[in-house]
Amino acid sequence: MKLRYTGRAAEELDIAFSWYESQRRSLGFEFLDCVEAAIETILQMPGLYAEHHRHFRRALVRRFPFSIFYTIENDEIVVHAVFDNRQDPARLP
Repeated sequence: MKLRYTGRAAEELDIAFSWYESQRRSLGFEFLDCVEAAIETILQMPGLYAEHHRHFRRALVRRFPFSIFYTIENDEIVVHAVFDNRQDPARLP
């Protein structure tokens, strides 16, 4: 399956990386590693995670308070948000 990030998801990922990197050198890369591990699981088993919000599926990111919201569209996984779980849930995609 192919993987595609929406503009929103890419921006959220960049913001989170920058924030973690500013907290401690290489913490941003640890965050990206955990996001990548969650993405790999999604790509291997796209239907593993239940629909959580509207038609979006949600995968939790290990070690960090983030969720990946995605949809399965034909032969493509579309990541709609890399959501900081500490945010107001009204900001969900």
